[in-house]
Parts: sequence; C-alpha cells; structure tokens
Amino acid sequence: MSDEDDFLQKARAGFEELCRGLNMDEEASNEAWKTYENISRNFTLEGSELHWLACSLYVACRSSVPTVGKGTAEGNYVSLTRILRCSEMSLIEFFNKMKKWQDMANLPQDFRQATEKLERNFTVSAVIFKKYVPIFKAIFKAPSEEPPRVHRSRKQRRHPCTVTEVFNFCWVLFVHAKGNFPMISDDLVNSYHLLLCALDLVFTNALLCNARKDLLNPNFKGLPEDFSSKDYRPASGPYCFIEQLCELHDGLVLEAKGVKEHFWKPFIKKLFHKRILRGKEDGLTGFLDPMNFADSFLSLTRVYEEHVLATGSLDERIFTGEGANDDIGTPGPCLCEGVENQDSATYRLHAKLTASALKVSTPLTGRKYVQESSLASPVSSAMKSVGRLHTLLSGTKQGPSAKLTETLRTCARDPSDVISKRLNDMFELFSQHYEGSGAENRGLGRDMAVRYFHLAEALYYRILESIIEREKMILGDADLSCILEQDIFHRSLLACCLEIVIFSYRPPGDFPNMIQIFQLPAYHFYKVIEVLVRSEQGLFREVVKHLNQVEEQVLESLAWTSDSPLWGSLRGAKDRVPACQEVMPPQYLEQSDESSKGSVPLTPINHGADLSANSTVKGVSPSPTTLLDRYSSPPAGPARRRLFVDPVDGESGVASAGSTSTAPTVVAKTNQASLVTAIPAGQTVVTMATATVTANNGQTVTIPVQGIANESGGITFIPVQVSVTGQGGATLQALSTQTLSGPLTVQSPATKAAAKAASSPLKKGSLSLFFRKVYHLASVRLRDLCAKLDISSELRRKIWTCFEYSLVHCTELMMDRHLDQLLMCAVYVMTKVTKEDKSFQNIMKCYRSQPQASSNVYRSVLISGRKRCHSGTKHNSPPDGSQDPGMKSLTNVR
Repeated sequence: MSDEDDFLQKARAGFEELCRGLNMDEEASNEAWKTYENISRNFTLEGSELHWLACSLYVACRSSVPTVGKGTAEGNYVSLTRILRCSEMSLIEFFNKMKKWQDMANLPQDFRQATEKLERNFTVSAVIFKKYVPIFKAIFKAPSEEPPRVHRSRKQRRHPCTVTEVFNFCWVLFVHAKGNFPMISDDLVNSYHLLLCALDLVFTNALLCNARKDLLNPNFKGLPEDFSSKDYRPASGPYCFIEQLCELHDGLVLEAKGVKEHFWKPFIKKLFHKRILRGKEDGLTGFLDPMNFADSFLSLTRVYEEHVLATGSLDERIFTGEGANDDIGTPGPCLCEGVENQDSATYRLHAKLTASALKVSTPLTGRKYVQESSLASPVSSAMKSVGRLHTLLSGTKQGPSAKLTETLRTCARDPSDVISKRLNDMFELFSQHYEGSGAENRGLGRDMAVRYFHLAEALYYRILESIIEREKMILGDADLSCILEQDIFHRSLLACCLEIVIFSYRPPGDFPNMIQIFQLPAYHFYKVIEVLVRSEQGLFREVVKHLNQVEEQVLESLAWTSDSPLWGSLRGAKDRVPACQEVMPPQYLEQSDESSKGSVPLTPINHGADLSANSTVKGVSPSPTTLLDRYSSPPAGPARRRLFVDPVDGESGVASAGSTSTAPTVVAKTNQASLVTAIPAGQTVVTMATATVTANNGQTVTIPVQGIANESGGITFIPVQVSVTGQGGATLQALSTQTLSGPLTVQSPATKAAAKAASSPLKKGSLSLFFRKVYHLASVRLRDLCAKLDISSELRRKIWTCFEYSLVHCTELMMDRHLDQLLMCAVYVMTKVTKEDKSFQNIMKCYRSQPQASSNVYRSVLISGRKRCHSGTKHNSPPDGSQDPGMKSLTNVR
C-alpha cells in the first residue's frame, strides 16, 4: 500500500466518524468524500485533514434538497455549527479554509457569494455583540449583583427571569429578527439600529412590569425621573426610549425610528400573533412576566433554530455560549467579565480579526494624508459616515435643484429627459439586484433599494451641479452639451454615488459588484472618482479612503482584464505605452547622477513637492486632465481642455504676474493650449512673463517663464527656455517668486539631460492619465517593499527599470494579471541578477504586510493562456480538466 493510499484510508476513517456524529445522509457524505478525494490528489492540503473534510461536507450539505411540503430548503438541515464543533474547527479558521476550498473545487459564483454573505453576517454580528455587552450592562444590573434564586416548591414552577436569561433572550430576539431580513443582515448601520430596537422593547417591558423593576440598573440615564421613588407607577400608554438610546449610544434617531416602524414592529407583532411571544399583543408587552417568559424564550429559541437549519445560516447564539472563545476562534467579551479585566493582547487580536472586514485600511498612496486610526470602532465610523451623508444631503430634494434645471435648459440640447430616463433604467437594474427570494422579502428588498437609490440620486444631482458650476466659472457662457452628453460619465457618476451610500451603511461596500450590475468597464469607471472627490469636499474621510481603494483595485488588476477597453485604447495608440517620464510631471520624478546621465530612467518619488499644497482633498492627488480627456482619446481641442481646471479665486481669465513678483515682467501672447501640457497637477496657467535676473557674479539671465497659480493662492514661475549672458549652455530648474527675487543658482552642464527631460511636454489623454496613476501606485508599493526588504536605492532604481521596461515593451504581461505580481517578480529577478538574493518567501512575507495584499495574488497566477482560474496552496500536478494548467502558484518559487 502506497503512502497516499494509507493517508486516504486514515482520512476515510475520520470522515466516517464525523458523518456518524452529524447523522449525515448517504448522498451528501458520498458527494463530500468524492470531492475531497479528487482535490487531495491534485493539491497539498496543509493542516488537519478533518478541517478540509468539514469544508467538503459543508458544500455537500448546502445542495438544494426537496422538502416534504412545497419548495426547497437550502441544504439538508445539518447545522454549520454542528459541523464545526464535531470537526473541532473555529469559525474564523473555517472561513479562511473555505476560501481556499472554493478555489480548488472551482465552485460556482453563486455559492461563493453566499459564503461571502455568511462571513459578512458573522462579522457584523461580532462587531455588534461587542457593542451589545456594554449597552446591556448600562441598562440592566450586572449578573454579579443578582440575588441567589429562592428555592421554590414544585407547585411554584414559574421562576422570575434572571439578568443572564434576559441577556440571552434579547440577543436571540435580535439575531432572529436580523436573520429574517436578509437585505439588512450584513448592513452594519441598520443591524445596529435593529439591536437598539430589541433593547428598547426589552427595557420597556421591564419598566412596565411591576415585578421586574429589580432587573434595571438604577444609574441608567434613560430611566424616568421618579423611578427611584417608592410610589413610582408606570404610566399607561406605549413607551419608546429609542431616542434616548440613540443619544447615549451613537445611534441615528431618524434611521432607528425608520427601522423600528418598517422592520421591527411588524416582525414583533407577527411573533405575538403566532404566540411565539406571550403577552399583550396590542402593546407588545408582558413577555417578561414570570408566567410568560419561559414559554416565550423556549418558543423563540425553537423557531430560530428552525430558521438556521432551513437557510443554512450561522447560529449566532455562539456569541453568548460558554465555549464562545473556542467556537469563534478568538477571545470575545463576556457578560460577567468586563473588557478591562481581559488580557489586552488577546482582546486586541479579537478586535482586529472581527473588525478587519468592516474597517477600511488606509492605502499606501494615502498614508501621508490620513493616518491609520484604531480608536474608532466600525460601528461609530459607520454612524459618522451615514450622519455626514445625511447632513450633506439635508435640504436637497429628490430631483435636480431649480438652479441645475435652469442650467440644463440653457444647453443647446436639453439633456434633462435623457438624464431622467437613464436614472430610471439604472434604478430598475439596481432594485432587481436587491430583491429577496420570498414575496415579503422581495418587497422589503425593493424598499431598501429605493432608500439607497434615492440617497445616491440626491448626491448625484448635488455633485453634477457642483461640477457644472466649476466649468461655468472657467468657460463662462460656453455651451456644456458636449459634457452632459457623456453617457459613460453619468452612469459612472451615479454608480460611484451608489457605492458611497452602500459603503456608508454596509462597509466594506459593494465594489466591484456595483459596476457589474450596470455593466460598467472598470477602466472607464475609475475616471470619475477623482472628479467626484474634488467636487464634493464634505465626504467623510472613511469614504475618501474607500474610493482611494476602489481606484487602486482598478489600476492594479480590474483594468487589465482581457475584455477591458484599455487594450482597445492601446491599439488606438499603436500599442505604444508611454514611459514614466512622458506622463509624470518633472517635480514628481527622482533625480540621481545615473538618471541625469541617461543611464537609468527617471523614477517617481512617493509624493510630489506641491502635492499636499495643491490637493483639494487630502489623499487625492489632483490632475490637470479634463473630463473629455478622461473619456476620449486623442484629447479634445484647447477650449475643452480647460474643463475641471481649478479657477483662480476672484478671476476667470489670466492674472498679471507683476503683483506677485519683484522681477520685471512683460505679458506675452501665447497659445494657451500649448501651456496646459507642461503644467503640474492641480495648477492653472495664469500668465506668460519674462524675468531678467542679475546674479552676484554679474551674470545676467533673461528667462521667459509661465506663471502657475495653485489653489493655495500662490504663483510659481517655471522657465520655458533660458538665455544666459556670459556663460552658455546652462539650464535652470523651475523657479519660485522667492528664487527670482534672490540669488541665482545655475545648474552645471552635467544636469542638462535631466532638465531637458523635465521641460519636454507631457503626454495627455485618458491613456496617459491611466499610466501616470499606474506608475505612481507601482512606485509607492515598490518603495515600501524595498524598505521592508532592506534594498538599497541603487538596486531599487534597477528594479524599477526592469518593471517599467516590462510594462512599456511587454504590456501583455499584465493581461489578466495583477500589478503586484509584476512588482514581486521584478524584485526577485533583479535581486538574483545582482547577487543580492532575496527569497520569494521573504518577498511575499513583506508583501503581506501591505494593506492591499491578498493571498490570491500569489496563489493564483496566470502562467500561460488567457482563461482565469484559481489554484490552491501548492500545485502538485495539473487538475483534471476543471482548471487551466496555466494557473500556478508563486509559492513554489524559491
């Protein structure tokens, strides 16, 4: 017997024992074993084989099985919680292994989406449970203060409920309600307000029940003023403390009241009507009464268990169970143990793992502007984001404002009807995506779609008006029809607004699914992001970080797919990819002795000197490229080319340079279009002038300069060409007003090559802007990687040369691949060539510390062919036809 057969025989014995413990049906167990056997022959499965068998069993259990009644159930009624407990696997470990299993088994997209939603539901519940414990302890007494139960005779079987029982009851009530509304089950904001509704209901019942005042914390700020008096009697009529709970615990009152009216109340009334909750149905009270509580809790638990088994959901009672730490895989907060008493290291680990899926990591390109913050919880960040969104849109109506309507009417071709029809069509597509499976869920899903879309529509009109206002300040009374007829721009703008709204309610958003709903090419969609952020400065910083992440996803991989319009643009440019120095402004390029001599190409620096000063929104580098340049190539004429260039405060045309410089100036007429090509990012050409400067040695220099107005109000003068009296052949760098009025510094002839490259006009158009952003992103990531690998600046420049050459001359290397793959390969190859060996394992270790890092980048690499498939941890032999043999793993590289 071979080692492989011996291994499979042992695995088979463990699998059969697992199936007996789960009482698994024969069909599901056979299917699970067949899949496991096939995958184990083609992949090396690291770790416990029982864990991989559990993944295979879970997939088999989720197959649709006909029920005795009508319809189908989502599985064979084997609980995920039971599978995990029998296989001794934690929930977090299950999600990690399940992602790899889905790739190896090549499971369909529907199953992957269901697993992702299950993980998001778990993450939302984990974050909310962390908030639930302190809120509950603020409202109710601590279990330690609870008096011991009095022994009662057999006739007195009804015991008053304890604080611990109320804690568990309230949580089950919440998770059952959350599970019945799949359209908001992974919505952090609405799920949190659903929890506040559950606490409000239980608190109200405890307050109205005379025998249950002892449950409440007398120090709770939401209690009635006369609650502590002996003569206190609850007033008649319904109570509602949702407003006080929102004020005390970071809720949004309007949002919470909306959830209570549309979701919570109808759901609770149904529970009372079906006698799952016992008490007074008209007032939704009485279930805490000793005669009702036990039956209510038992019935609620039973229907929740049935729902979990029928839908294949996660049993979220694991958060309150005794073995919660082992079941989840991380230490969690306990009702009886305060956070302050727990081990700080393990508690930080729990917070990091449970919140990682909801927290937005600051991308490397934004680290200079927005620092990582670990103080704000995901709930508070989401609440602030939604609150900022509502503040932003307060006072706005559903459609365009009167001012925007009038602007649209003044166009040569009124686009109002086209815009309105486009919005209606996009709404239908969006609402179809959000409709649930059942009749009731379908209606609620459409309600949520309407809510999200209305907010996005209001934001869309607000930003569109802001964009048009900026253009009118520059172009005056010019007709804007050419701008407003860009269909891809409008659809991208609305999709981006929808992504902002959904991200605010449901971090981490719905990208790239959002552009798939509307069939928007990622290469075109990303172009609107910078325009939107520059036009709307009231966005919450987490939203800006998220949009930065979205843009990076497009630049690193989504724009490079084989069906991307990028390849059509490249064919239109005769397959010529611009080099870095052709698209990057000179002040963003690193100067060195080698690059000055022309032996090494110029490399980008992380942040340009004027980037932070000229940026309208921190973290987003402005660009001089216009809207039509973004969506058309070759670029449009000179008048159109000025779109989206920031106007100078108080001026609509050109400004005189004499007011800002002590040097003599002469205003010269020149072609405005020729100047736009050389201006730095986010700056506006305001004048042409000449400056005559006499240095300390008597040398006279006449410099034709162009004045560049930046958004901070200053003007920078850049020389167009230089005439030096007394010493020929010298070249000057860009001069500021302070330099012109002070001593003159002349470059040596050795730097002529670099200065010539810096003065050459930059390429324009959508393709040039795209590669400029790609080069900047690659440079930031490469510098970070080299710093962690302790690679010298000289070697880093050689690595950059290798990377840039690959991108310019072998562009198809990027088709269906990832930018990080090319960067890691460039690092590995050049360190090998230069005898400074860095193992690929070490390169991947440093790469994993970057915020955008994903294991799929080095586990799923296209080697040959164009069909994108996935690979497992290690590739032993080619799979049997279900996967592309061209897909391999970089983890095999040594």
